[in-house]
Amino acid sequence: MSEPAHVTSLRAEGPLILVAEDDRDTRELYQQFLRLSGFRTEQAHNGHQALDKAAELHPDLVVTDLALPGIDGFELSDRLRRGQTTSHIPVIAVSGYPFADVEERARKAGIRALLLKPCLPGDLVAEIRRVLGEPKQPRARPA
Repeated sequence: MSEPAHVTSLRAEGPLILVAEDDRDTRELYQQFLRLSGFRTEQAHNGHQALDKAAELHPDLVVTDLALPGIDGFELSDRLRRGQTTSHIPVIAVSGYPFADVEERARKAGIRALLLKPCLPGDLVAEIRRVLGEPKQPRARPA
């Protein structure tokens, strides 16, 4: 199945990251940092909205909080993984869940990486690049 023309034309500009986070400040912080790091971004404030946007936009990767309202991050990842048009989209979860079984549940849901809050934006960018298979960005050397 081919992608809509607006999605294909956007892809030429760089990877599209969908940020699913119910806390507006955190969502906007990640979005701004990702844009400064060369990514295009979209936002979702709950799991249902994230699922709809992923099906419509076909992002290159989804970053999700695990404690989303509606559909939590575990179910979001599992539904994306099982979706006919979304099964290829990798998911990174960022969470403050203190439970011992989080890593196992994340693995079973198809989550490719789990970062614990508080998560620095630079750590998130590094993990996105790793999951997408992008080379690390060289650091500027002092003159």
